[in-house]
Amino acid sequence: MSHILIVEDEAIIRTALRKLLERHKYRVSEAGSVREATSKYRLGEVDLIISDLRLPGAPGTDLLKLAGDVPVLIMTSYASLRSAVDSMRMGAADYIAKPFDHDEMIATVRRVIGKAEQSRAVGNGQQAPSRTISGMIGTSPVMRELYARIHKVAPTDATVLVHGETGTGKELVARAIHEESRRADKALISVNCAAIPDTLIEAELFGHEKGAFTGAQTAREGLVAAADGGTLFLDEIGELPLEAQARLLRVLQEGEVRPIGAIESRKVDVRLVAATHRNLRQLATERKFREDLYYRINVVQMTLAPLRERGKDVLAIAEHLLQKFCTKVGRATLKLSPEAVQAVTTYTWPGNVRELENAIQRAVILTEDNSTEIDHKTLDIDLDLVPVDEADPERRPRSLHSDPREDLSLEDYFARFVLEHQDTMSETELAKKLGVSRKCLWERRQKLGIPRKKTRRAAAEA
Repeated sequence: MSHILIVEDEAIIRTALRKLLERHKYRVSEAGSVREATSKYRLGEVDLIISDLRLPGAPGTDLLKLAGDVPVLIMTSYASLRSAVDSMRMGAADYIAKPFDHDEMIATVRRVIGKAEQSRAVGNGQQAPSRTISGMIGTSPVMRELYARIHKVAPTDATVLVHGETGTGKELVARAIHEESRRADKALISVNCAAIPDTLIEAELFGHEKGAFTGAQTAREGLVAAADGGTLFLDEIGELPLEAQARLLRVLQEGEVRPIGAIESRKVDVRLVAATHRNLRQLATERKFREDLYYRINVVQMTLAPLRERGKDVLAIAEHLLQKFCTKVGRATLKLSPEAVQAVTTYTWPGNVRELENAIQRAVILTEDNSTEIDHKTLDIDLDLVPVDEADPERRPRSLHSDPREDLSLEDYFARFVLEHQDTMSETELAKKLGVSRKCLWERRQKLGIPRKKTRRAAAEA
């Protein structure tokens, strides 16, 4: 059972968070300030510290120095997002904006504790520590594990199969393997099998003799032969036609290639790195991929994690891309606004690094020349904020009339405050008291099913 220390000066939030964590089988201790936390507990003996950023006396960020290797999850209001990002740069494991719901908190806690356990395993020698790799950004556990495997496999001639979603940067892995191998002074030939028509792929890969087919007016060396002595990277190998797969199998088994229309084969020394986002084993079962080729290329597997599973890496990549594109267009380096940072770090990025790169490039181009920041509107990320059906009883706030000392959840706290004060406060005043923006207040109303009452004051404000 993981031990979590909550450092929060608001008793109602601290109690609600403790009950939430205990329901999910965590052992929980509480403190109202940094001073109380350090005097009552040995910080090094807990598994996670969840601390508010703003506390009486010392700020929550002081725990980053006092906690040693224990991860610290910083809680902050929407208005303090810039401070939250700064705290991550200081060493916080992650941050979460208040108000937040149960699922968001539990998912973050599990992720942070899981990463800490992996880091401890590295420190205990269960997994070799790894160096970062030029051209690849990220220090998350999944990336460190990938770096370690690349360092170990690259000096050999083993065939490598890289799995990863579209846009994760599989070619960067192939390049890293090539550059750390004994073949680094030879060519790295990259081929996207999905980008070449089936009728041309064999001629492109294996070459052809003059007159081998209509249009073959001269003999041409294939890309496999061009990679002789070096590395051949076949991206999306699952798209390779079966006929071409048979020829590739001969290259791997016999170390020779025969161009289309040729009588004799020629010897080649090629290391293969293949990549795919598809399940090749399933394709082999369905006879859409040669089973013998699958077993031939499935020597060492590497998995490139999607961006959504790489934690703080996404912010580091975004800032790197921001500097890159600002330099490219010749303007002073922009910063991401707090709202843009929240959008970048909470969006799931189905298109991975490629989608992030496009979003940053678009934002750099569209941001006004006199601006120093990129806001979330210019970033134009679709966060799927779908209004909640007010008639849906499942999405209504829970326990609105229960005693807060009994079992008041964080959502209930937010809902109770809004319902009790919306008749006497404007939206601006409500948002300020809750420590959120008006936009965030509106989004929470939609999620919890609390429609805004059209009072005269609200109508005048609108």
